[in-house]
Amino acid sequence: MGKWFKSGSPWIWMTSGAVSVCLIAVLGLLLLIAWRGLSYFWPADIYQWEMKSQQGERYTLIGEVYDKEEVPTERLIAAGHKFESEVGENITRYLVKTGNREFVGLDFRWILATDIISRSKPNDIAVIERSKNGDFYGYPVAIIEDGKRSTSQNIEADFESHIDRAVELNDQALDLQKGVIGSINYELENLRLKSRRYELDNALTDTRKAEIDAARAKLNAEYQVVEKEFFALKTAAGRDAVVIRDMRGEEVTLKLDSILDVTYANRLGVMGKIGHWFIGVGKFVSDDPREANTEGGVFPAIFGTVFMVMLMAVIVTPFGVIAAIYLHEYAKKGPVTKMIRIAVINLAGVPSIVYGVFGLGFFVYMFGGTLDQLFYPEALPAPTFGSPGVIWSALTLAILTLPVVIVSTEEGLSRIPSSVRQGSLALGATKAETLWRIIIPMASPAIMTGLILAVARAAGEVAPLMLVGVVKLAPTLPIDMNFPFVHLERKFMHLGFHIYDVGFQSPNVEAARPLVYATSFLLVSVIVALNLTAIAVRNHLREKYRSLEH
Repeated sequence: MGKWFKSGSPWIWMTSGAVSVCLIAVLGLLLLIAWRGLSYFWPADIYQWEMKSQQGERYTLIGEVYDKEEVPTERLIAAGHKFESEVGENITRYLVKTGNREFVGLDFRWILATDIISRSKPNDIAVIERSKNGDFYGYPVAIIEDGKRSTSQNIEADFESHIDRAVELNDQALDLQKGVIGSINYELENLRLKSRRYELDNALTDTRKAEIDAARAKLNAEYQVVEKEFFALKTAAGRDAVVIRDMRGEEVTLKLDSILDVTYANRLGVMGKIGHWFIGVGKFVSDDPREANTEGGVFPAIFGTVFMVMLMAVIVTPFGVIAAIYLHEYAKKGPVTKMIRIAVINLAGVPSIVYGVFGLGFFVYMFGGTLDQLFYPEALPAPTFGSPGVIWSALTLAILTLPVVIVSTEEGLSRIPSSVRQGSLALGATKAETLWRIIIPMASPAIMTGLILAVARAAGEVAPLMLVGVVKLAPTLPIDMNFPFVHLERKFMHLGFHIYDVGFQSPNVEAARPLVYATSFLLVSVIVALNLTAIAVRNHLREKYRSLEH
């Protein structure tokens, strides 16, 4: 036994066991997040309960079981609940999502098993997904088409066809609003700023004023035409309505322009539910958020996260590599170089919120404000670059991750034998040629390693972004079809901030909880995808320049 301990084998087993436990814990955490998040899109069964209240009144409840738990009977009695017969020590209670928010207040409620008279699962209950006020549960009764009520035999097929028509018209109106109308408004704003700039420079001649007025009149004429088409589409989309009998037994009229989809969840088999699940995941990834981010998709947050991280990588990589090359290849060893290296290492330990404060003060207010005064005086006092935006977020995170890239690149440079440098110089190459053709290619895997670490940290940062660019809901993406096409001054959405907003600032906590898990899993997936891409590039570079090591 003594020889076994002296051989070091126990330490090998201990470290390998620790690594295995860590991997299992991480994998288990990811599986938990994935399960809690992705199960949200699985169509749940819809039940109809016949209930009795504490006052003895009977009522009907329609919804889906969201959660259940065992509650001590004593706690319920202390809260004022009364039971007609003897019950056990614990009573099951269910958290039911009832929807129909505008008629029943909150769309979640707890019900006790002892208050349930009967429970059924009717096949003709419709789950109606709406653009506002959440889901609606009920029985389709009739279609109101152009003001006339129709009660055809095939009400469900008519309902779905009318929904498809309204959704298509709404999509056309939205494309028109984001496309042509957005471009016209953008050009009108540019004309206004152009005219104001001429006024500030005392260069607004009659000729220039006439040209601007003519261009503005042309755009206004185009806008009038497009506006009529837009309102015609919206009017056509809102032409029809559906009559639904809700759980109160009352008939409710819902405008079809606010309905996105209808599902009869109780009729779906396994394959039908799988197909519905994929559709739900696809909508979550591709749609815009709605209802205070508690419903809809997260596409703007995905786009903002990836765009900001890629912009940060483009900024931090050259600066980090150049700094590392200077410190390792050119700077003389001495106290100054040592202090710089210590400062670089210490920068990695600065809290991220401090970088956010620095970015807000230096980049946004000082640098961005100066740019506004020099190049965009006509827009003042409204800031252009003097307000938080994606460029300042990328720069702030570039400074935050700069030490990682510098240290990783220096490690890669230090592993290259000095004989390689000396051999290149002996063959007549200059030091710059040696660096460009020999040293940097050989160190490229280490550079990519630093970039991978930088991307992994930057993609998950939230605190500094709250100060320098991220918002709850961005009206437009940083990229569109208006010149110059890439608008780095715009604010953006971020998956990390979206998780914080949905989890802690949501007006409907129960509805938002699954989206927190789903968005968290999506953020992890985005980081993994970015890292795998960088790892593939690193491995390619390693194989490409492996011959230089021999």
